[in-house]
Amino acid sequence: MFDLAQLRCFTALAAELNFRRAAERLHMTQPPLSRQIQLLEHQLGVALFTRSTRAVTLTAAGRAFFVEAQALLEQAHRAAQTARLTAIGESGTVGIGFVASAVYDFLPRVVAQARRDRPGVQIALREMTTFEQLQALQTRRIDLAIVRAPLNQPGLVSECLVCEPFILAVPYEHPLARHEPLRLTALHGQPFIIYAHAAWQPFNELLTGMFRSSGVQPDFVQSLGNTLTILSLVNAGMGLALVPRSATAVSFERVRWRAIELPPGVHSELHLGWREDNDNPAVAALREAVRQSASDAAQAR
Repeated sequence: MFDLAQLRCFTALAAELNFRRAAERLHMTQPPLSRQIQLLEHQLGVALFTRSTRAVTLTAAGRAFFVEAQALLEQAHRAAQTARLTAIGESGTVGIGFVASAVYDFLPRVVAQARRDRPGVQIALREMTTFEQLQALQTRRIDLAIVRAPLNQPGLVSECLVCEPFILAVPYEHPLARHEPLRLTALHGQPFIIYAHAAWQPFNELLTGMFRSSGVQPDFVQSLGNTLTILSLVNAGMGLALVPRSATAVSFERVRWRAIELPPGVHSELHLGWREDNDNPAVAALREAVRQSASDAAQAR
């Protein structure tokens, strides 16, 4: 089968229709060029040129092959360029998993920054629970995970991106909507919407443990896994809820936000996780973009 060097010789001669000029274009002498053309014709089993003492012309087969040869050389060039750009992290795809609440604040900044800094890198965003992201990292379906808890599994690395307080979401007509700041005891006996107890959902354990140790007993009317759904029920007047402060970026007409004093250590965290053996060169750049965007979001508050 022919190789790229033969294709380059052929396309140069097909463009120049002159062995001397084609050889000069290729920075070679005429005899090696002639041998490459003869070898290519032999391998293809067809004559590509008609030669005479006065002129060189393409045959019908040569004209058809010229079109395909140019396309093959262009494709080879693109493949080489893609490989080089991928090796330096300027091309490729990075899969980012994220919990829903990450889109309230800094994740849009991550995408915008990455598009400016790495326009050749495609970002595939996938909304998942923390547990789903853990599985996706283990099976290499995502490169980065934005999760609610540290990843302590062998082969995985994580770091804390965001540490923020909880804020109380209150229906606008509720008496507590007119008070601030509030103490935890104000929630005793109040209708309360809490995060569901599910795999890798740390908020349920954190908040219920806080209530138990403080002797405060809200009336848990609903348990749900999604911050947006919880706020929708607060908006409908069904109860109060403690949510990460970044959720205030979401506007609800009938929700009021109130600061509340909580015990030390009761806060919301987001962690960035990845495989220790991830060899995607673009991942390091995206990790830095995530860190920077989280930092910018924290400073803007």
